[in-house]
Amino acid sequence: MALASLAMALAGCGPGRPLSETGPVPPAVEPPASAEIDAAMRRGIAFLIAHQNADGSWGSARNTKGLNVYAPVPGAHTAFRAGVSALAVMALCETLDRTAPDQSAAARSALARGEEYLLANLPGVRRCAPDALYNVWSHAYGIRALVRMARRSDDPHRRERIRKLIASQVDMLARFESVSGGWGYYDFGYSMQKPGMKAMPFTTATSLIALDEARRFGVDVPQRLIDRGLGHLRRTRNPDGSFCYSEMHVYRPGRTINRPSGSLGRSQACNLAMRTWGDAAITDAVLEAWLNRLWAREGWLSRARKMPVPHESFCSISGYFYYYGIFYAGGCIEQLPPERRPWHQAHLARILLDLQETDGSWWDYPLYDYHKGWGTAMAMMALKDCQVSIDN
Repeated sequence: MALASLAMALAGCGPGRPLSETGPVPPAVEPPASAEIDAAMRRGIAFLIAHQNADGSWGSARNTKGLNVYAPVPGAHTAFRAGVSALAVMALCETLDRTAPDQSAAARSALARGEEYLLANLPGVRRCAPDALYNVWSHAYGIRALVRMARRSDDPHRRERIRKLIASQVDMLARFESVSGGWGYYDFGYSMQKPGMKAMPFTTATSLIALDEARRFGVDVPQRLIDRGLGHLRRTRNPDGSFCYSEMHVYRPGRTINRPSGSLGRSQACNLAMRTWGDAAITDAVLEAWLNRLWAREGWLSRARKMPVPHESFCSISGYFYYYGIFYAGGCIEQLPPERRPWHQAHLARILLDLQETDGSWWDYPLYDYHKGWGTAMAMMALKDCQVSIDN
């Protein structure tokens, strides 16, 4: 009995608590100083400014390696570049007030050029091949970037132009929804016009969060898309709060990629999507349990960072799970009551500050020349709110 009680205490659980509200709790960390966070943010902004392409985009098909991710040309790279550029625009929109005095003008110029790139190029992003749907990432992150662009504009004509483009991106997500609900980015089955392969919860969560922002901005979003997407997330969710990698995995929940260790990053996005759309299963306790699990087990997820082969690490974790999970963890923290945030933001900030590269970027998986753009943008958006709560 004594050993059982000790095991429960160490696991952060107790009698009668749902499995999804239990898990490891990390030791406290010293909150970083405001000056340290400011300096990191400005290095990240400087990186985005310095590495913007001449046409206003970020990323390219250059910088290949021996093993490249399947990317049918030219459509895959059109989608990759649009998605990464949308994330960079989001990050600059959210961090302009963090710029140093001598970089403010350059940051605003980079943002303006990035906005024009999205306005000109998002309408042309399409499915790149019958079996590859990387465009869904572009549509989802494009929506979120466009919402931020519209909110910072005082020009009613520009806002209306952006609103119409958001509506078109919502329509594209509707077109490429899986026949069983939700979204994925491959269709290795029958390759039909409507994707026939089972969806993936992380792609679905990404899309649902974007659709919430579109609806809040006033764009019509079919309720059927939301209901079917949430249905997919519920079907892939395990009692402990982990999410299977794909709906094809629901009958194999014991595979390591489907267990908590394999779902560390994925659960952050899925919890946020379900919480955003009002699912009562995602309580504050669930959010905190999975945030604490991420801080306590971050080293496990981090082992995959910079490995060149997808799913190469333990539990079939890919390097690109890392900053994706960190980014959505920041969103989960914002769902908590203000008094519960500082503990988590101190952990989040400490992790990101320690991982920033010497050139000011953050990256986790070598994908052509896109990885530093998405990693830096996601890290900056996760880090930006930490200073406020830590200071308070």
